[in-house]
Amino acid sequence: MSTPPHSRRLPAAFALITAATLALTGCGSGDAADTAGGAGPAGGTTGIPTADVVSSVGKNEAAARLLPRDVRERGTLTIASSVGGSPPGALYLEDGRTVVGQDIDFADAVAKVLGLKAEREAASFEAILPALGSGKYDLGTGNFGVTDERRKTIDFVTYINDGQGFAVREDSKLKKVTDFEQLCGLNVATGAGTTFEVTLEDNRHVCTEAGKKPYAVKTYAEQGAIWAALQQGRTDVVMSTINGLRYAVKQQEGLKFLGEYRRLDVGFAFKKHTKLAPAFRAAVDRLIEDGTYDRILKKWGTQDSAIEKSRISPPEIKD
Repeated sequence: MSTPPHSRRLPAAFALITAATLALTGCGSGDAADTAGGAGPAGGTTGIPTADVVSSVGKNEAAARLLPRDVRERGTLTIASSVGGSPPGALYLEDGRTVVGQDIDFADAVAKVLGLKAEREAASFEAILPALGSGKYDLGTGNFGVTDERRKTIDFVTYINDGQGFAVREDSKLKKVTDFEQLCGLNVATGAGTTFEVTLEDNRHVCTEAGKKPYAVKTYAEQGAIWAALQQGRTDVVMSTINGLRYAVKQQEGLKFLGEYRRLDVGFAFKKHTKLAPAFRAAVDRLIEDGTYDRILKKWGTQDSAIEKSRISPPEIKD
């Protein structure tokens, strides 16, 4: 897969640390011809699916007509992408430059439906949403869950359904997390600036109210650091995306996925009151209709995250 336009180069050390931590060895994406070759530390990025499911996507005039005139005339989309180093969302290959992942495929496919050139810039997860309001980027990608709090300042166009879950070492006494009281006294690792961090902080009180020691929330900017902390025993449990956890535990020995805690819609993120939303919704629906959508999900092994139709800033899933 080619390097996206205007991607910033990731320091090689970060790519190698992430690759070593994940120790990727395979992916249920097809035969060996559809996976990245090469072997870096502890297996490198061997096993990352590289099947091209986007280049054949054509422009859809009906969807493109929904774009604001200024965007149609300039012909480009500026995309801020959080590239956290963990499949299936978005990660760098061993060259430290080439970005791949489910988020990348969906954004590039939508751009092609709309007849636009995607210009991608890597940005930290926690920096993307605040930057959208300034107009620095047209949109952001990073497996952004749609929450009522975020909808106050951000517009979303949904493209998958993912959510929150937990993973632990196999020697953990935890079997399934259904209540935050089960985490009392433990060290919980998660990504900085995520809905997981907010959820954990908002529920720490359940331990105090139960007369138990509160759990500690340990946040990390890099996915590789999250898994290293768990493997080394510095943390006891990881809270992250359902899809990311399922993928990661398959690639690392001694870990287990504890199941889903809750579901959330995931969407492209825009500044509030964006005029791009109708065109993006139409583009996602077009991908669903022509089969590209299913091919992307199959490539990354995330068929359980399929949606029937895209929506603009739907209410947060509360179930």
